[in-house]
Amino acid sequence: MNQDERRLRGRHVLAEYMTRHGKRNTRQRDVIVDAFLDAEGHLTLNELLALAQTGDPGIGFATVYRTMKMLSDAGVADERRFDEGQTRYELADFGHDHHDHIICTRCGKIIEFEDDEIERLQAAIAERFGIRVTHHRHEIYGECMPDCESHPE
Repeated sequence: MNQDERRLRGRHVLAEYMTRHGKRNTRQRDVIVDAFLDAEGHLTLNELLALAQTGDPGIGFATVYRTMKMLSDAGVADERRFDEGQTRYELADFGHDHHDHIICTRCGKIIEFEDDEIERLQAAIAERFGIRVTHHRHEIYGECMPDCESHPE
């Protein structure tokens, strides 16, 4: 599933969630959702606020927070908490295209990757210990090589 298909799926999943939970669309919520779905990467609430405010300067932090909470509850956004401590949001995988992360501890760069061998090894290890895997997160931390983008020495 490519990024455009994931965005369309996100809109569909969100519409179903809002209908089931009796939530209504608001102009500000639509601006925030559009900003999130059109963005790439792993965004903080402050980054989402800045993007949303380009569409509507009156949008506040609390509205972004509540909207992202709703997107997370709906399964449209995945919350990630890397070592930096801030919550970041990325578009959900919707059961496909599982990926893991490499995070630079100096500049914060986040690289997504998929590796069938790692997935196979994780499944084999879980089986060896009698565990049925329901989900997992694999994060690798280090520094950009040969030099970090934001803090070269």
